[in-house]
Amino acid sequence: MREYYPTRSELALTRTHLGAIARFASQRGSPALALIEYGSGASIKSRLLIEALRPSVYIPVDISADALGKAAAKLRRRFAWLEILPVHGDFSRPLKIPMAQTEGRRLVYFPGSTIGNLTPEEAQAFLRMTRGQVGPEGAMLIGVDLKKDANVLHAAYNDAQGVTAAFNLNLLARINRELRGDFDLRRFRHYAFYNAALGRIEMHLVSLVPQSVNVGNHRFAFEAGESIHTENSYKYSIDGFRALARSAGFKDEKVWLDPKGLFCLHGLLAA
Repeated sequence: MREYYPTRSELALTRTHLGAIARFASQRGSPALALIEYGSGASIKSRLLIEALRPSVYIPVDISADALGKAAAKLRRRFAWLEILPVHGDFSRPLKIPMAQTEGRRLVYFPGSTIGNLTPEEAQAFLRMTRGQVGPEGAMLIGVDLKKDANVLHAAYNDAQGVTAAFNLNLLARINRELRGDFDLRRFRHYAFYNAALGRIEMHLVSLVPQSVNVGNHRFAFEAGESIHTENSYKYSIDGFRALARSAGFKDEKVWLDPKGLFCLHGLLAA
């Protein structure tokens, strides 16, 4: 979408600085590299890294088994020389990463600013867990959305086509389908705003009328204007994220920033 800048910004940033990213990844000596991607999805940006880094093994991690299988099959066709070991699981919880015979030092790739969906306390715990995964010689390349003009953020999460609104309302559709709910989606409205004091976008679903809703054996009453707080997306300053990384056992070695100052990639080394 035109208003949603993070995907375009990160992809352009990765392409522009691919050589520097490859040099960062090749530090600390070991010629063999295991590239681990959390939340790999379609693995579009990771193709650029695979071509530049030539890892000995690629380990995509995703909670969707279907998406993981399709992405891995495409990558095997494109990179016949590469060992690919998919892991179906939730990267926000401790994972058992398979060892490969060709594996050397580990680089975790976590694009897309997904770190922003965690509270700062959760983000610190997640980074500390990742530090344990990569080991003392390891590294992490992570996408981080930056604090910016509130109007830019508002537009990104309230796009004119209503795609973000549909994404948010789909939560209620899933509750109806998977948890025996009876939400009427027409009675709720998507509402997203930037909470400057907490440095985050908040997404809500606002009840348009007084109503009661059943979910399984539970009943919930809503006042008109009362909301369900569905998601947060925290935004960081560069120095703020550096401090967070240090508290989790990483050293912020490199930062690549897009020309408009909207988005950045941090290259972290295990301290």
